[in-house]
Amino acid sequence: MPVCAPWPCFPMRIEQRQFNLLAIAALVALASHLTRLPLWLSIPLIAIAPLSMWSRRHREKPVSAWLRIPLVALLVFAIYSNYGSIFGREPGSALACGLLMLKVLESEKVRDAKAAIAFAAFVLMSALLFTQTMSFTLVVCLSLSLLLAALNALQPAPIRSRHPFGRELRTGALLLGFGLPLAIGAFLFVPRLGSPLWGAPGAFDVARTGLSESMAPGSMTELLIDDSPALRVHFESKVPPNSARYFRALVLWDFDGRTWSRDSWPQQTQEEISSTTQLISYTVTLEPTNQPWLAALDVPLDTPPLSRMSRDRSLFARNNVDQLRQYRTRSALGYVLAASLHAADRNRALRLPKDFNPKTHALAERWRSEGRADSAIVDAALQLFNASFTYSLTPPLLGRNSVDEFLFETRTGYCEHFSSAFVVMMRSAGIPARVVTGYQGGWWNELGDYLLVRQSDAHAWSEVWLEGRGWVRVDPTASVNPERIELGASASTSNGSWSAGSWLLDLRNRLDVVNRMWTQTIVQFNALRQKSLLTPFGKAEAEHSDLLLALSLIVAVFLIVTTLWVLRTGTVRRGDGLDAAWRGLQQRLTRHGMPMRLDEGPIDYLKRVRPALDKTAVARDFERLLRDYVDLRYARVNLSDADIQAFARKIRELKLPRVVKSHQQSAEPRI
Repeated sequence: MPVCAPWPCFPMRIEQRQFNLLAIAALVALASHLTRLPLWLSIPLIAIAPLSMWSRRHREKPVSAWLRIPLVALLVFAIYSNYGSIFGREPGSALACGLLMLKVLESEKVRDAKAAIAFAAFVLMSALLFTQTMSFTLVVCLSLSLLLAALNALQPAPIRSRHPFGRELRTGALLLGFGLPLAIGAFLFVPRLGSPLWGAPGAFDVARTGLSESMAPGSMTELLIDDSPALRVHFESKVPPNSARYFRALVLWDFDGRTWSRDSWPQQTQEEISSTTQLISYTVTLEPTNQPWLAALDVPLDTPPLSRMSRDRSLFARNNVDQLRQYRTRSALGYVLAASLHAADRNRALRLPKDFNPKTHALAERWRSEGRADSAIVDAALQLFNASFTYSLTPPLLGRNSVDEFLFETRTGYCEHFSSAFVVMMRSAGIPARVVTGYQGGWWNELGDYLLVRQSDAHAWSEVWLEGRGWVRVDPTASVNPERIELGASASTSNGSWSAGSWLLDLRNRLDVVNRMWTQTIVQFNALRQKSLLTPFGKAEAEHSDLLLALSLIVAVFLIVTTLWVLRTGTVRRGDGLDAAWRGLQQRLTRHGMPMRLDEGPIDYLKRVRPALDKTAVARDFERLLRDYVDLRYARVNLSDADIQAFARKIRELKLPRVVKSHQQSAEPRI
């Protein structure tokens, strides 16, 4: 019967166990967004779940609408104030998370709980708009099984086992497994948009980890300790050695005394390249960066489709790379770039701000006054680095004259410190120079036949212009720490010793082939590839009607197989927990020689077997048990777990006698 109190009556009020499972499921859905939610929002939302569980256990009165409505208004106002809008990927997901937890707060009826679970599934799905990695997708699937377990717990209560939570989890996992074939079929054959949902305009308004268009001391620290993949490269011919794996991304020309920035001058024709040797063709799969630059092996010769090449041979996409970008190009490892330097380029490559780094200027001018050639000045700077400098990812902070402090005081830094100081020295000596940022090194995956380059392989080096040789790559970091170039970024920071971190990174590198397969088969599955699914069946380009027909066939086959499996494994169990207990009693009665006829109800059955039971000691208990079933089944509107468990316990405690076979024979249905 309805559960009522001095406040309005709430029929079909969920039990504490069901509410706890609902709150946990909502908390798991919220957890998929925690890394992106602001702290002021995530802490209160997390607190709602345990507080509501505790409050419901100690107070039966539901949360008043006078409290819930202001909380919704406060949530909308706070999100609008923080994001400037309630529409879009970031504010929309934050609003959905807040509304989900507020929905849990008001869930008192089965209907409300089911709506909350459905909304939790939507919140969980929206997390895939931010990342589609294989590991995160698997976590989402596991979380979905918890939501299915919570939904199953809201069904008419079965006889509870000793471990109801584990039982619900097993059921949720089973339901998820049954749904996977249909989900795969829908993924393959439901007609999709020209680009994935996560590639829609405005979906990537937030910055991604990656190289920046500027460089200052300390700006690359977080990048150099980030081991997430940056790009994967498949070579069509011989793989270049580690020392030649310089992937050019940005060329930085302008220096304001502290920060290097990209050339903002109007684009002209590309710098001429000649005497090219060691040509290499390769395909790059670039991770999303929300930046337009494209990495290419130094130095690129071809411009991929839907991209352009700047004057300094840097590649840029027409739009920001907000989803995986795959492109093919060629590069030359041996080359002469800009054999004759344009006057405007020379002026830009020599420009330095006034009143900065006087000691560095004095040192470079002294080298020049000694009559040294350009190549000799380059060698002198490299020898200076090699003599007394240290490579470290945790260098001291630098002040206004950052290059002076680095060269003459701290003498500790990493690639951006060395490349910046080197270029300033070259310009002070009258040698055109510029900074180049990109990636260097990478890990060769033999199983997948590709080079894996991580964000931690980010690197900065220098280019100087020498008469007759053009722009020449000079990496001052190699003079200080050769292991960084020959063995990679991980070797340069671990001093060649074994560590748990390096071992784990090596394992992740080996397993990255799985991530690459996931990226190629799942994340990059677009409308164009979908149209070619039916090619093996003679359909070169499938239309929407063809895809829907294939999906219908898959659904039909699935239903047929499921039906045959159900028929083969036995009768489907029907009804709620009370029916299950009643069937158990019927089985016991049959084993004791008192089967119930198919056309016989509990009362008629009791009348028939009462003469035989009157001679036993359990007659009164048996009669009370059958009348309890009639009361529970036909006189109650709602059943609680306690009622069902009490009835099942009485069945287990009932001691049935062995009666004469005449009752078993008379139990046959009459026709």
